[in-house]
Amino acid sequence: MNSIFEPYLLSFIPIFIAVDAIGNVPIFVSLIENVKGPKRRKIIIDAVSTATAMAVIFMVAGKFILRLLGITISDFQVAGGAFLFIIAVRLLFPGAEKKVNSIGGDKDIGIFPLGTPLITGPAVLTTTLMMVDKYNIIPAFVSLVLNMIIVWISLDRAEAIMNVIGPSGTRAFSKIMYILLGAIGVMMVRHGVTTMLGY
Repeated sequence: MNSIFEPYLLSFIPIFIAVDAIGNVPIFVSLIENVKGPKRRKIIIDAVSTATAMAVIFMVAGKFILRLLGITISDFQVAGGAFLFIIAVRLLFPGAEKKVNSIGGDKDIGIFPLGTPLITGPAVLTTTLMMVDKYNIIPAFVSLVLNMIIVWISLDRAEAIMNVIGPSGTRAFSKIMYILLGAIGVMMVRHGVTTMLGY
């Protein structure tokens, strides 16, 4: 029984870390500070649907694009892992957080910047494709959908989350997620190199 659910759990965790649903809550709150009711719900729907659509499209077409460019999965593992590590390091340093407050008045804020790049950005796209390669498309797809449900709940209950853990708590949670994201990047590079070397 455990072996049946193991691919789902092992693909869920890296995607959860890359999505960083809790870490996006303070940004969401600041962007929709004066938006209430149906408009707020529409922003959440736009954000989650855009993020999910982008990730699913890349999940389905990503390998085809790589083959078209002559890139092997090992190449992508090394490059993608290094990229995730760099993203994690940049986000860990002060002043490198996602700064999008200046465009909070955009009527399409649910699509940009919330849907992309905040929810589904390069880290999520890279991680999702690697989970498809490692655990197959069904576990990766189910894990992605579950994570998007968590994002939906997090955004819908954003104020309550902020009241419980506060700005400092969300920042601390995000820092932990960034460290784990960096570790996943290192793991991807290691797997890619060992595959290239035939180990």
